[in-house]
Amino acid sequence: MQSTRTLTDKIFLFLKGLGMGAANKVPGVSGGVVAFVAGFYEEFIYSLQKFNGKAFKLLINGRFKSFYRYTNGRFISLLFLGMIVSYFSVSKLLDYLIVHYELYVWSVFFGMIVGSIYYISKDFEGWCTKTFVSLLIGIIIGIGISFLDPAKENDNLFFVFFCGMISVSGMTLPGFSGSFIMILLGNYVLLLVDSVNALYDTVFDIVSGDFAFINNTYRIRMLKVLGVFTFGSVVGLVTFSHILNYVLKRFRNITLSLLMGFIIGSLGVVWPWKQTIFKTDVDGSYQLDSRGEKIIENYERFLPELDSETYIAIGFIVVGILIVLGLEWYGQKTRKVK
Repeated sequence: MQSTRTLTDKIFLFLKGLGMGAANKVPGVSGGVVAFVAGFYEEFIYSLQKFNGKAFKLLINGRFKSFYRYTNGRFISLLFLGMIVSYFSVSKLLDYLIVHYELYVWSVFFGMIVGSIYYISKDFEGWCTKTFVSLLIGIIIGIGISFLDPAKENDNLFFVFFCGMISVSGMTLPGFSGSFIMILLGNYVLLLVDSVNALYDTVFDIVSGDFAFINNTYRIRMLKVLGVFTFGSVVGLVTFSHILNYVLKRFRNITLSLLMGFIIGSLGVVWPWKQTIFKTDVDGSYQLDSRGEKIIENYERFLPELDSETYIAIGFIVVGILIVLGLEWYGQKTRKVK
């Protein structure tokens, strides 16, 4: 599986990792959709479930080459390298674009999800009563999540571990946004802003030779929170991959129709025309995170007026659809070559 990859395949796999990383960071967008549409979702799940007891034995016995081959290491390492690079580059650009061109960014994502629904459904031949019911359940769950009220922030380490497990759902379950679920669980700022900032500050202090942070109880607490969250994410990633690999093998059509329902339901979350609702105190003033930015509570969606801005947004929706069709074309081309 690894040896057949050309240099072009490796470059595109890295770029797909960039796309997954950027998508995972945006509330409402699922990195799993990128994996699904780009044609490597099942290989992604297959590779993750290889991190099992056998892989652990290979690792502790020092058989690193065997471990690398067994876990489809080239695929996983290129993909995760892309995600890591994305977090410090593409996702930063995305943050800027969302601030200055929010409507158009959401329009592109909306178009990509519409395109992915077409991509998944056009070759799906397993329609029957069970798959239609599964599709409907997925749609209802996807839409229902978008209307839930967020919980309050909770830094209990058991809950943080649970958040870590749930947060990776955006990578393994297309249509489920890990970032949006973090907003609903009330811990988006704590886990994806404050704790990450604490890590940045700590790394900077260590490089500068300043170890005063050891006596900073808040910093140490945030580092503990980040560590537990990361551990929960790893456990969740491996656990979800094993479950999904099992159900994909035994209930493929039902599973795919359920995932398709999740993606259709997620259209409500990424609807471009919405107003961001920020958390406020009793006196009406905005609550701010550690960076001094307003904290997102949820979104209020509305139908747009037919003006020039709306027509431009529709144009970006078309761009999003074309991006997906382009990925599909590339996927078909590479499959023919192989």
